[in-house]
Amino acid sequence: MPSLTDIVDQLEAHRTEVQSELGRLDAAIKALRGSSTSNESGTVRVSSPATRRQLSAAGRKAISLAQKARWAKRSASGQDKRD
Repeated sequence: MPSLTDIVDQLEAHRTEVQSELGRLDAAIKALRGSSTSNESGTVRVSSPATRRQLSAAGRKAISLAQKARWAKRSASGQDKRD
């Protein structure tokens, strides 16, 4: 029988997957709604997206952890002072 911690971990992992999928769906919907406009001749013109790419929460966390590790390594080696 799985423990409560295991169940919570599984739910958090599933939530992360669902959030990622929702992000992809939102991006697809946004692209389809704003990517094409028709002009007077009836042809479709595709415009380039002007929005910036978004980083997932997992990606931001990975970057944050990596930066903290770099700071800790630098601090441990005595290079934390700037000259």
